Amino acid sequence: MSRGFVKESDQEEPPIIPPRASLPDGVTNYVTPQGKEMLREEKSKLEKQRADLTIQDDTERRRELTVIDGKLKLLDERLNSAQVLNPEQQNKSEIRFGAHVKFKMNGSIQDFKIVGVDEANIKEKKIAFTSPLAMAMTSKKKGDNFEFKLSQDSRPIEILGINY
Repeated sequence: MSRGFVKESDQEEPPIIPPRASLPDGVTNYVTPQGKEMLREEKSKLEKQRADLTIQDDTERRRELTVIDGKLKLLDERLNSAQVLNPEQQNKSEIRFGAHVKFKMNGSIQDFKIVGVDEANIKEKKIAFTSPLAMAMTSKKKGDNFEFKLSQDSRPIEILGINY
């Protein structure tokens, strides 16, 4: 049918569904037990939000349902691909997924936990296992020193402690 016979109000723009945290192709979706629970809680909230939707306007309601359904689809994909790695079962003498790492970089002492991509939150000192820093630290041990390369810059890092 020609677009000339369609009401302008029917020509709505498709809603934009925000993507989830990036997970490179072919990389296993590791999560901590807490991360898996966080994803389940997020799904429950979205399902409740969908059930409780009270928008009267059909266009707005359809738009909001499309966004919620899109988020649920992406979340289901993540939940289905999630592989739980329990930090308690890791080799405690070296840095692995789930480790709390204390280190010195450029004379500044810092710490963070290595977690799944959906769990990463810099404010909570959690970085994704796919991040360049986490990948550079993997398999290092307490007392190890190495150079962390950032494009053309290189920073010395000393591992001060590892906890699980």
